Amino acid sequence: MSFSKDFLWGAATASYQIEGAWKEGGKGESIWDMFCRKSGAIKEGSDGKVACDHYHRIDEDIRIMQKIGIKAYRLSLSWPRIIPNGRGEVNQAGIDFYSDLIDKLLTAGIEPVITLYHWDLPQALFMKGGWLNRDIADDFAEYAKVCVESFADRIKHWITLNEPQCFIFLGHSAGVHAPGLQLPLRECLQAGHHALLAHGKATLAMRSVSQTIKIACAPMGLFKLPASESPEDIEAARKASFHVDGDHGFWTSWWYDPIYLGHYPQQGLEEFGEDAPKIQEGDMEIIATEPDFLGTNFYMGDEVRAEGDAWILTPEDPEQERTAFDWKITPSLLYWGPRFLYERYGKEVMITENGFSQLDVVSEDGCVHDLKRINYTRKYLQSLERAVSEGIPVTGYMHWSLMDNFEWGEGYTQRFGLTYVNYETGERIIKDSGFWYQKLIASNGDLLKQEDPSLV
Repeated sequence: MSFSKDFLWGAATASYQIEGAWKEGGKGESIWDMFCRKSGAIKEGSDGKVACDHYHRIDEDIRIMQKIGIKAYRLSLSWPRIIPNGRGEVNQAGIDFYSDLIDKLLTAGIEPVITLYHWDLPQALFMKGGWLNRDIADDFAEYAKVCVESFADRIKHWITLNEPQCFIFLGHSAGVHAPGLQLPLRECLQAGHHALLAHGKATLAMRSVSQTIKIACAPMGLFKLPASESPEDIEAARKASFHVDGDHGFWTSWWYDPIYLGHYPQQGLEEFGEDAPKIQEGDMEIIATEPDFLGTNFYMGDEVRAEGDAWILTPEDPEQERTAFDWKITPSLLYWGPRFLYERYGKEVMITENGFSQLDVVSEDGCVHDLKRINYTRKYLQSLERAVSEGIPVTGYMHWSLMDNFEWGEGYTQRFGLTYVNYETGERIIKDSGFWYQKLIASNGDLLKQEDPSLV
């Protein structure tokens, strides 16, 4: 068994990272517009005011998608572009922009996959407390309803939140992402609960408009990987993957269990004690409104081995390959992650992000030769193919990213794209990895079975 004929080979982006046009077309400001004004917040003092100028270059960017041959494009909608104040009056120009983009994608034979929230919260809502204000769940539900009313006739797959553990803990605890707060654990957990409640209320609101759309959430999938394939190490990795400890926010089960099982992990509640979020009657039932599939973003994992009934981290290999972001390269994550998720939650899986950063440059021949990205993607997808071959229902893979873009606190210093972007001129150049991905898609994954000695 290999990838199904309708497998969604795609690429992903996010509105603030590529659109630019930060004050055009009636758009309101987001917390990222605000955060970028903070001295020292972003490397090199960069911001997303222009970014990749996708707002003005959608025709060119869709032609690039066609050249690469992607079947699906995961994009996010900008909440402040659609509802500038986060609640209340809808900006028709924002609706029209996305409607035009959706129509052009469909005409090009590319299926849009919509993410409703990829971190650009309307600044006006932040001034009312943002994710710390329980009312935001109703605001988000109303925004979701507006979007479904506008686009559900053309959009099948919807993702509510992208990586809630990131926008809550990097933005409210570490302070390195917008809105740049450094709050105690209790407040962060409460904000996280409001985010999950927003997902649930949005799901209900979206279903009140359409019963045919498919809805999911997309937390980051952080998993432990077994040091060997012994039953003991596999079970140790499974336990460790869903264990909750520390105050970093990056626990897999804390974000998935409420949505897919209807409760927070008991071990996590005991771990946090009085810091655990205050839950009102009916909250968990709303959060657990039946989702249709499971989205997850995969980048790296830690290896563990069994020690009795527990586990220990294996020592890190100083020679282990890393990305330019200094992220470990752990291809087996795309086997163990989907497997552990499906075993625990029983939902079909969409890989909503996976990708590789390196410091790409244009060579003298005018091309961008990114062999390491090709090798990374090939190895990760070989692991995903193993999961699929063993019957794990994986429905799509969205490469991060379609193009180089504004990489949040890193500014423009990290390049993840299949397409190179010259930020001075706006010129796009499809990288070698983009052309390799085109061949992979055309073969529906069969290219992964071919050994290529040049990929080392």
